[in-house]
Amino acid sequence: MNKKIIIIGATSGIGREVALIYIAQGWKVGIAGRRETELETLRSKAPGQVSAQVLDVTQPDAADKLHALIEQTGGMDVFLLSSGIGKQNYVLQTDIELATAATNVEGFIRMTNAAYHYFEKQGYGHLAVISSIAGTKGLGAAAAYSATKGFQNIYMDALDQLARMQKLNIGFTDIRPGFVATPLLKDDSYPMLMKATNVAQDIVKAIERKKRVAIIDWKYRLLVFFWRLIPKWIWLRLPVRN
Repeated sequence: MNKKIIIIGATSGIGREVALIYIAQGWKVGIAGRRETELETLRSKAPGQVSAQVLDVTQPDAADKLHALIEQTGGMDVFLLSSGIGKQNYVLQTDIELATAATNVEGFIRMTNAAYHYFEKQGYGHLAVISSIAGTKGLGAAAAYSATKGFQNIYMDALDQLARMQKLNIGFTDIRPGFVATPLLKDDSYPMLMKATNVAQDIVKAIERKKRVAIIDWKYRLLVFFWRLIPKWIWLRLPVRN
């Protein structure tokens, strides 16, 4: 029987590349995102394998649409949340900060809770999310983005602990990339920029190996290691920017 994965945020970037890998591996793949045209283009590559659902994680009906997609796909063994937004916002434009929180916090809770409850009822499953190394430290250039990614890191820890308390057979993978060349980044001036195709391959490996936390790639693992060693009083005085 084919394994089944649901990917939220599969219309472009990392989510789309991950979907292509699972399609090539013969999985049944359910894809969701806001842009119907892009979803249909991806679905048409393997119509017998791929189901699609237009879905906006910030909307109250997103959980219902997720369940509809799971039904179309024939079930769900792995859930991957790849939806996320973020911008540099030096002037703290309020609507940008609130929109970031709406997707990265409210939408994140809505989707992970729905997946958790599905796996709880099913008796097993693997819940994976794409967060970011930005959650490691507060970044003055992107306050809402780094704060919401830190929230996601801690929320995954909490869900993992909750599943253990409830003796549930649910695995968790928190995937933390660095800068990836996707439509989320509007230019190529970011340091250590990675290709989405390479990042997707590492993500699939991390999920397959059931890694609890996966920092992608080795350069960023090294960076995060040293970031964590920097005392707060020094960090606050560093002009961190791209």
